Amino acid sequence: MEQTERAFQKQETIFQGRQHRVLGKRSKTKTVRYYKNIGLGFKTPKEAIEGNYIDKKCPFTGNVSIRGRILRGVVKTHKMKRTIIVRRDYLHYVSKYNRYEKRHANIPAHISPCFQVNEGDQVVLGQCRPLSKTVRFNVLKVIPRLAQKKVFQKF
Repeated sequence: MEQTERAFQKQETIFQGRQHRVLGKRSKTKTVRYYKNIGLGFKTPKEAIEGNYIDKKCPFTGNVSIRGRILRGVVKTHKMKRTIIVRRDYLHYVSKYNRYEKRHANIPAHISPCFQVNEGDQVVLGQCRPLSKTVRFNVLKVIPRLAQKKVFQKF
């Protein structure tokens, strides 16, 4: 694990001074690493188990629990560090005209370093506690984009 931040990066549940494990699990690389199964039918990514990143806001290796809503959307931007903007398209019913109109919402979400995303990829988000002023969701799964064309999708 490389130390690139000003603060020493370590997992909170792993004690650095001991040789035996406390709450972590040993991986194939013989290093102690804490990871967990978040439940809800989502598998822990291989990179979260075998990687060496430190992210306290990661739902698989950090201190964040997923509860509340599970959403799906398309990645709009990934210019921020460990944060992406997800666009959710939906239809809003206008009763006066008995028709639907297209609307969208942009949701900022934290993305763990175990995921690699590009613009246009579909992601599944899980609600968690507030991670910053605007971020309340965490990426749980990435579905790579198949088609090159942008198309409005209902959900």
